[in-house]
Amino acid sequence: MSQGNESFGARLVFCLKGIGTKCKSGAISLIGKAKSLVKRKKTGDSQSGNNASSPVSRTEMTRRQWIWNEMKKNKVAYFMVAPFMLLFFIFTVLPVILSMVLSLTDFNMLQFPHFVGFDNFSRLLLNDEIFLIAAKNTLIFAAITGPVSYIMALLIAWFINELPPKLRAVVTLIFYAPSISGSVYMVWQTFFSSDYYGWANAFLIEFDFISEPILFFKDADWVMPLCIVVALWTSLGTAFLSFIAGLQTVDRSLYEAAAVDGIKNRWQELWFITLPTMRPQLMFGAVLSITQSFGFGAIVTALCGMPSVNYAAHTIMHHLDDYGGQRYEVGYASAIAVILFIIMITCNMVIKKALSKVGQ
Repeated sequence: MSQGNESFGARLVFCLKGIGTKCKSGAISLIGKAKSLVKRKKTGDSQSGNNASSPVSRTEMTRRQWIWNEMKKNKVAYFMVAPFMLLFFIFTVLPVILSMVLSLTDFNMLQFPHFVGFDNFSRLLLNDEIFLIAAKNTLIFAAITGPVSYIMALLIAWFINELPPKLRAVVTLIFYAPSISGSVYMVWQTFFSSDYYGWANAFLIEFDFISEPILFFKDADWVMPLCIVVALWTSLGTAFLSFIAGLQTVDRSLYEAAAVDGIKNRWQELWFITLPTMRPQLMFGAVLSITQSFGFGAIVTALCGMPSVNYAAHTIMHHLDDYGGQRYEVGYASAIAVILFIIMITCNMVIKKALSKVGQ
């Protein structure tokens, strides 16, 4: 009887152990399946979220649908930018496109324009000797005034930035004043007047350097150098102020970290820290310098007349004004504008490439 009881108890214990083991394994498998389901759900949610905001969604929808989806997400920003973009398109993009179209016609403001293809450009580059002189003068003028005014504005801004705040404001006004003073450049016409009352002639005659007055703005040898000097004198404008603003935003802690890393002098600080930090201001100033150097014409006209003697200071802007504003050959003037636009865009791309190397 005892043996029967022991055998029955042993069998009962053995059965209970088997049932417990099976329950334990079943519970573990259920927990594992539940974890895998939760993990799969999280992964699916994250992937769907990423697909909604990342370029991966482009594989699931067309490019037009993706762009429209992004525009709907940022509709407030588009509404705020819309007024500026509208004005920019009407007064900048549309005139450029229109000039490109008119450059292929013979439009003269009186008759309906007729398509002539590239005849205006072939006439401009092959048969117009005055345009070749204007292009040469423009490139010389831009090659000197553009880089010199740009570097001069940067160095003067760097110098002014080291002054105390009150003195900095006064010195900034002194350098910035010529660019905002309207026709103040006419003082140069008084200084280099062609008679005995001109300050330069009076000084030279007084000290017996010359015996007769020099016709500064009527002499082909003097016209271009004097116009370049006046251009540099009035070049410290908006780009100059942007450089000062950029210098003010440089984090001073960078200079302390650079001193620990081995920067030894101010020129190394300028090249490796200051200029890379203010790269947006540098690009903005470069665009303004390019525009100013290629578009410099009104001051030359005021000082030297239109055209200047022997076309010594005749630029592409003068040639454009001659055909567009005097002869009303709008198609030909549009071809001149397109050539000038291509030159400026090319210079802009070169400058952008050069500025990307700053600090390297």
